[in-house]
Amino acid sequence: MSAERPTTSDEIRETFLRFFEANGHRRLASASLVPAANDPSALFTVAGIHPLKPYFLGTEQPPAPTVTDSQKCFRTEDLENVGVTARHLTFFEMLGNFSFGDYFKQEATGYAWDLTLNGFKFDPDKVWITVFGGDEELGLGPDEETIDHWLSHGVSRDRIVLLGTEDNFWSAGPVGPCGPCTELYLDRGPEYGAGDKPGDPDSDDRFLEFWNVVMMQFNRDDQGVLTPLPKQNIDTGMGLNRMAMLLQDKQTIFETDQFAPLIALGERLSGKSYESGDADVDRALRILADHARGTTFLTADGVVPSNEGRGYVLRRVMRRAILQARRIGIEGEVLPQYLDVVLETMGDAYPDLRTRRDEILTWIRAEEEGFGRTLAQGSARLDQILAAGELTGADAFELHDTFGFPVELTAEIAAERGVAWNGQDEFDAKMAAQRERSRAASRLGDHGGAAAGSIAAEIAPETTEFTGYATLEQHTTVAGVLERDGKTFVKLAESPFYAEGGGQVSDAGTITLEEGDGRLTVAAIVRAGDDQAIVVAGDAQVSAGQRVIAQVDATARHATECNHTATHLLHAALRERLGDHVHQAGSAVRPDKLRFDFSHPTKLDPEDVRWVEDRVNGQILANQRVRALSMPIDEAKALGAQALFGEKYGDIVRMVEIGDGTFSRELCGGTHVRSTAEIGVLRITSEGSSSANVRRIEAITGPVAIEQLLTYGRTLEAAAAAAKVAVDQVPERIVALRDQVKAAAAKSSGPAVDEAAIAGTAKTIGDVPVVIARLPDGVGSKDLPEIADRVKGKLGGPGVVVLAAPTDGKVGLIVAVSPEIVERGVKAGDVVKAAASAVGGGGGGKPTMAQAGGRDPEKTDDALHVAENAITVALTGL
Repeated sequence: MSAERPTTSDEIRETFLRFFEANGHRRLASASLVPAANDPSALFTVAGIHPLKPYFLGTEQPPAPTVTDSQKCFRTEDLENVGVTARHLTFFEMLGNFSFGDYFKQEATGYAWDLTLNGFKFDPDKVWITVFGGDEELGLGPDEETIDHWLSHGVSRDRIVLLGTEDNFWSAGPVGPCGPCTELYLDRGPEYGAGDKPGDPDSDDRFLEFWNVVMMQFNRDDQGVLTPLPKQNIDTGMGLNRMAMLLQDKQTIFETDQFAPLIALGERLSGKSYESGDADVDRALRILADHARGTTFLTADGVVPSNEGRGYVLRRVMRRAILQARRIGIEGEVLPQYLDVVLETMGDAYPDLRTRRDEILTWIRAEEEGFGRTLAQGSARLDQILAAGELTGADAFELHDTFGFPVELTAEIAAERGVAWNGQDEFDAKMAAQRERSRAASRLGDHGGAAAGSIAAEIAPETTEFTGYATLEQHTTVAGVLERDGKTFVKLAESPFYAEGGGQVSDAGTITLEEGDGRLTVAAIVRAGDDQAIVVAGDAQVSAGQRVIAQVDATARHATECNHTATHLLHAALRERLGDHVHQAGSAVRPDKLRFDFSHPTKLDPEDVRWVEDRVNGQILANQRVRALSMPIDEAKALGAQALFGEKYGDIVRMVEIGDGTFSRELCGGTHVRSTAEIGVLRITSEGSSSANVRRIEAITGPVAIEQLLTYGRTLEAAAAAAKVAVDQVPERIVALRDQVKAAAAKSSGPAVDEAAIAGTAKTIGDVPVVIARLPDGVGSKDLPEIADRVKGKLGGPGVVVLAAPTDGKVGLIVAVSPEIVERGVKAGDVVKAAASAVGGGGGGKPTMAQAGGRDPEKTDDALHVAENAITVALTGL
């Protein structure tokens, strides 16, 4: 161990990890901030133990009995306090050492004391220890065992403080694993606060906790009874930023080496000074420093701004930072300027940040530009509302719906200005009404995640061996059977059935008794890490120990494999065409079709879709070999293999390589064809929006695609016969007929309006063409529906048209929306109502077309601007 005391954050992190490596622990890389797909418990990784839960629960085998890591974490429950206090952060790193049934209290306390004194060079006379002091309700006395261990390591008894359950007893929940914990504190001196020891009133700043050692010793049942665990575990946590504050002798985290350059950047950009007596400036600079870090790491881990889930949290954090920057006079780009400073301070420890710099920059720049378009109007409207001294739920909803202000930001600004906020219930009700359209999230079903793990382990402790890569038929033994909730679960010793995961659906098939005629149908397969349990249907009776034949439905499996390999080709082609910012954001691989979601901010042009489809079919025609290779994860990454954000990988991974790998390499546990030629052909059936900044392609392959192509060919031939032209002349003939019809209609219409010219002014919002136009004098309200319809027809596809016709001291408004765009949240009635309010009027209509009138034509341009904002928010959330 170095004789020098570590001071920089990088040195502290490496000192911790090397110490535990030297003491037999396996060093693990940080897991993603996006939890594994089968962990729905939280949006983000919130603690060092979070990615390791399956090992502690026994549902997965740990890579080693003892491990150590520095885990990236992101929390939002105290978001409003970030910047207000000098302690709260969204993004942080948690150092930890963990034992899965290996060592326990003696070794854990010994390691902590050794590293504290000899690694971090703390004065033992300034270190205090807290220990669980007992709880009568739990039937536990003081943790004398841990006290004895600390004494044996040389800790003075007068430095050990007994605290209660609230401070020194850890629980996973009301039931489940629990146990005492012991914490290490550093006495920073009486100048930081009162109190003579940890736990005394007003002692929190003087005695600062820097290491928590949790000792999982008991299991608590639903009656509150504690019983010793068969395997006792250790989970520890040390906040890197807090330790840096102590070792760098700084008063707050924001003065340490990871934050000081970001604070300095904010000072330079704003012309304001940190800690110069202006609490608002200090708060803004701290928010910018923290949120820039959080934004960078979330985006690097594949989160993109959107209106839901993780994307909404990221958007809220980014907008909060931008608003704070504007408040202290920072104009122009904000987060892009912070990005390179975050990379300078964090890039050595996390090289992926530098690798993905351009991708991160693409997303943060797009979000900031979008928010900037509505920020001025939204801020002005908020000022107007707050000036009246009241903020209602309806006001907050208007700001959210029209200007994209997250309700939390609105409430926060109101609080700063002394305006009470009691409208959350009203706001929630309006949001619920608006979100009436289905947003059902895809889940594994009733027995996914932890439930699947408990069921699989309950049936039989041994893990099922998956043999489905090599065979579709497996003679095997029934390991166990479980009846629960009207379902029959069967576990096999070996199974050829693929359990749903990585977007690929579970196999279909049968389980047949080797002796007799009994047969069961596979109804579902639930995954539990590397284990599985099979839900079966049928009258046959099976029991543990019986010999059976497990048979995969070969036709369905091969069709699924074609679609799975096609998604890899599609992913590679999209990245090649659109850029490296494209990453898989979800998929569904079934026998009949595939769905592929990917990060990209705008609609694909028809030319892009054709190019991608042709590129994939070129790879199919080239008859490229497809093979799966097992290798260390670092080797796979060095080869450029694509990994899914949020997926948890072990040291050894399975990489699927197509051809020589220059076109496609991905980490994947799914099943694939042996050659791309088996796919036959790929046909993209649709391209659209999945959510903000996420596009969705649906496609078909093989016989399904061939049948569609044949059907389309026959339809085209029939159309050619009806039009009495050659097949290749059908499009030209249709255009000519359409123009004839429109010309005839135009002759019988009202005032002369150049619909083509108006349509040519369309701007793209998100990926939708939107016309916002003021019509010439002489156009009356009765003429608007026909004009709007003709303009919409000239857009060449789904779009939105907003027209205003001021005349004779009044103004008529109309909004026309294609049905496809209505499904995405743009409703003509809502838009026209918002616009009409700007001209002192009202109106309404159907979601696809609505009219309104107003009494103040001088504010016609304002009405059109409000309409554009409402459409922008509905389509992009910006």
